[in-house]
Amino acid sequence: MTTSPGPQSGQEPTESGRQRQNWVERRRSKIRAEIERNRRGEYTVPTWVLALALVLIVGGWLALIFLV
Repeated sequence: MTTSPGPQSGQEPTESGRQRQNWVERRRSKIRAEIERNRRGEYTVPTWVLALALVLIVGGWLALIFLV
């Protein structure tokens, strides 16, 4: 038994169906590329994580200075 990607058997998928399929394929290829980069050792920490760590460190020092 074969299944058709569209809502009705034997017809082309609708435009929104094709757009969704294209979006899914692009998303999958981005994920695959990221996994490959990480396996090669090209992993980088996201900027927001570094900024959050900096804020926590500076906030901790300021709390230590003003509260003690």
